[in-house]
Formats: sequence, structure tokens, C-alpha cells
Amino acid sequence: MSLYPLFADLRQRAVLVVGGGVVATRKVDGLLRAGAAVTVGAPTLEPALAALAADARIRHVAAAYAEEWLDEGRGGDGDGDEPAGYWLVVVATDDAALNRRIAAAARRRRLFVNVVDDARLSSFHVPAVVDRAPLQIAISSGGTAPMLARLLRERLEVLLDGALGPLAALAARFRARIHARHPEAAARRRFYSSLFGGPVADLLRRQQPALAEAVLEAALRAPDAPSAGSVVLVGAGPGDPGLLTLKALRALNEADVILHDRLVGPGVLALARRDATLIEVGKTGGARSTAQERIHALLLEHARAGRRVVRLKGGDPFVFGRGGEELEFLRANGVAYEVVPGITAALACAAYAGVPLTHRDHAQSVHFVTAHCRDSLDTLDWHALAQERQTLAVYMGVAGLETLRERLLAHGRAAATPFALVENGSRESQRVVLGTLGQLPDVANTHKVCTPALLILGEVAALAGALHWYGAPPLGGVRDVSLRRAA
Repeated sequence: MSLYPLFADLRQRAVLVVGGGVVATRKVDGLLRAGAAVTVGAPTLEPALAALAADARIRHVAAAYAEEWLDEGRGGDGDGDEPAGYWLVVVATDDAALNRRIAAAARRRRLFVNVVDDARLSSFHVPAVVDRAPLQIAISSGGTAPMLARLLRERLEVLLDGALGPLAALAARFRARIHARHPEAAARRRFYSSLFGGPVADLLRRQQPALAEAVLEAALRAPDAPSAGSVVLVGAGPGDPGLLTLKALRALNEADVILHDRLVGPGVLALARRDATLIEVGKTGGARSTAQERIHALLLEHARAGRRVVRLKGGDPFVFGRGGEELEFLRANGVAYEVVPGITAALACAAYAGVPLTHRDHAQSVHFVTAHCRDSLDTLDWHALAQERQTLAVYMGVAGLETLRERLLAHGRAAATPFALVENGSRESQRVVLGTLGQLPDVANTHKVCTPALLILGEVAALAGALHWYGAPPLGGVRDVSLRRAA
């Protein structure tokens, strides 16, 4: 984040606008709506500004710019009769050399300056704003792509209904009473969630403010219901935050406590509510791990304390994620739960590597397999897995690639069968390594493939070279597979 976002209170505070044209008019309009005391310095004013000056809504200095303007009234504190000087300077002239002079002079005086359409000269930027007063949403590109910021504002204008403003104003009026009624933060959050998503908001949407206020009054008088905790098992997907479902995002924003796997990336965790408690409960082979019994104990502890708990798992909770074990434990202990599926690693890694897991010409089935230890390898049906015209998606198999190759070759899978190893699938650091089954452990060692990585083995893996679309091109090589169906 290169800019620090803030909202400035400009009521009765002096702001200087240099320039008297159409652009200056737009800037003055926003400043007046914020309650600023605006001075416009320009030899002449366009008609709309001239009308504001005639109505004494702005002060007009009818002259060419002089550096002394920036010193007007400096030294006061703005709280009494003594003028405090300008708080902000907006430069809206079409003279580039003059704009540079004004910006430099403002910087010397430690005045924040905005030079319209020149991000390099500006020390503050005016964002695109979605106005649902008193609620405001500001969007800034740091001056680099103002049209993109405006496009986002247009989209948000459609999404955010007009009831948000009255709802925010009603919440502000009742804030002290809500805090007095619900002094504990968790209970207060639940009340606000009900307020913002329940009948009060709906009545304001239907233009019935008096009835909305009466419903809010009744809710404040109602006795407290016992606070029941709950757990949501949420699939975080393989790493790209854009692959979260809407339900997963909602759960993250409602959670009091989030127990997350080590491989859940910072981009996903950044979407959680800011004051949620984050607890890492990851498992990593050969490194510090959290025992499953400890995870169960934490789920029970926080749920019984009346908290909303999210158990955030990489991929999907029910695909090699022990989600079933955790639900069995919660059910046995009477804890309410729900499950939000996630995009499992096999689907995401294959898609981001350009590998279709099934294909009419090359693979009529797909097997999801885990190979993180010898015990799991010994339980697999190798005869079935070694059949042709199918795809194997092998989770957690980096440490067992040599055994995997030996078992498949011994049961008849061809050494020339293509594979794709997808490391950090869907993340910025994604790598795809290609080869054939006979080369599998050697190629992985050559390219130093590390966990998390998913192995895709089968004829379809050869398509990665042709269908690559995300990140760096695949490493290694494998024979091409025709994309045309056989006649």
C-alpha cells in the first residue's frame, strides 16, 4: 500500500483552489459538499464558479497566482478567531510549469497539494466516491488509473442500495444505547449483524423509517437469548483468494475465531474480519504440527464460549482434509456446524496448469489419491491405478515419487506416460514441471520440486505445454498430445 487512506474533516477549514475553469468547478463542488471554506484564486471564473462567488459561497481572489497566497493566515490553530491558513491546496490550471511551481511551494510549507491529473506532483489524491451519506466508499488508484477507479465506482453504485445511508445514520443515532445494551464485543457484533441484515434494513429499503426505528427499539428491549457457538468448516481453495466462494467469504467476515491450516495463504487470511482471532493449526510432514486432538479441543473450547468459529482448510474440507473426523467430533459434543465446500487442489492445479483431468480422447476417469506416507501407499489398488486412459491426481506425494513410479511401472503403466507436477498451484509462485513416468523422481529432483505440489499423471498431462495460460511456461518436456478427436 503506497498511500495511506483517510477521510478528512474539512468543515469550516480553509482550502485553496488555484484555477477557475471547469475542472476547478468539479473540485470546488466536492469541497463545498464536505463543508470546506473554499478560496478560488484565478483571474476569471467560469460561470458556475462566478455564481458561487456572487452568492458568497466561495471567496474569489481575482488575480494571477502569487506564492504569498499559500501563507495567508498561517500560524493560527483554526479554533478561534485567528485564521489557521489553508489545510489543503488543489491545483487545477492548464499550465504545467505553473502547476509544478505551486506544488513545490506547497511542499515547502508542508501543505497537502493535489495537482489535477498529475499524480507525481500530488501529495494527496481525490478518490472516486460512492456516496451513501453518512456512509462513503472511496476508491483510489493512487492517481495511476483514475478511469479504473471510476469504473469500479459505477459497479458499486449498482450493487449498493440507497437504504445504506439511512441505515448508517440510524445506527449512529442508536450507537450509545447499543453499546450500553451489549457491552461485550461479540454480542454487539451479533446485534449489528442482525440490524444490518434483518427487518430494520428491509423496512428502510421500503421507505418506512418510523417502523424501522420502532423495530430497533423493540430489539434493544428484548431479553438476551443464550449465545450458542457454532463451527463452519470452510474450504479455502488452493491459494488464490479469487477462488473462494461467496459463502466462504461471508463466513470469514462473521467469524470470531479462525483455526487455519499452515498452507492457507495470507491473501485468503486478509479477507477475514480484522478483529478475528487467527490460530494456526497446520500439519507439515517433518516439521512442527498440531495434533488432531488439539484441533478438536480448540474447536470445542471456542464454540462452547459462544463464538463463531471457522475451521479454514486448504482446498476442500472433505478431500483429504479430515473434515469428516472433525464433524464427527462436533456432532458427538453437540456443537452446531455447517460445511462450505472449497475448490480442491486437483481441480484448481489442473485448471491453472492447462490440464483437463478428463478428455474424450485420452481419459475417461480420474482418481484422487493421497501418497503422503508409506502406509497410505500400501492401501492403494495399484492394478486399477495403472490402467491406461485415466488420470491420477496425487496429493501430498512429493516425498513418495520414487515408490509411486516403481509401483505403477510394476503393475503395467507405461514408462512414457506423461506427468505434470504443479507446485504452489494457482499462486503467483506457481511452477509446472513436465516429464514422463519413467523420469518422475529424477525430474522432480532436478527442478527441486517442493510441497505443496500436486502430481497429475496420465495422457492429459501432455496438454500442459499447449494449453498453458497462467504464470511461467512449464519446465521440462513431454510429447504432444493431439487436441483433435480421433476420426
